[in-house]
Amino acid sequence: MPVPEFVTALRAHIGQAPLWLSGVSAVVVDPTGRILLTRRADNGRWAIVSGILEPGEQPGQAIVREIREETGVEVELLRLTSVDVTAPLTHANGDRAQYLDLCFLARYVGGDPHPADDENLEVRWFAPDALPTPLNDSSIGRIEKALRGAAEAWFER
Repeated sequence: MPVPEFVTALRAHIGQAPLWLSGVSAVVVDPTGRILLTRRADNGRWAIVSGILEPGEQPGQAIVREIREETGVEVELLRLTSVDVTAPLTHANGDRAQYLDLCFLARYVGGDPHPADDENLEVRWFAPDALPTPLNDSSIGRIEKALRGAAEAWFER
């Protein structure tokens, strides 16, 4: 997964010490209700599209950009579905981070799904009752929250 330049600059000062970062993700659905998933190159697991917000970037614009860059798909954002904090994690390169994630529900509007960058090995549609394994735990929770049908976003109370 490419590291944003601002994170690289921070890492030059702090090494692999934990960083608190803002992230975005989306559950993309097609007209039949299938969910768009990517198989990540860094760990081989299936996941919804996600990414890191650049400084000053609007979350909605960031996830639309990430979806296009990673999958070649164009979407319309429908709503914010959850605001969540990930568990602390260590990336494959040893960098440690924890993310505040803003997850959206998005509607597919066009494009041929494919790995559009080097972050993913595969991009495919899956029925909600036939999701692949291994699937990132964070994606499982975000899918459940996005598809629960509530008008308001989920957040821990």
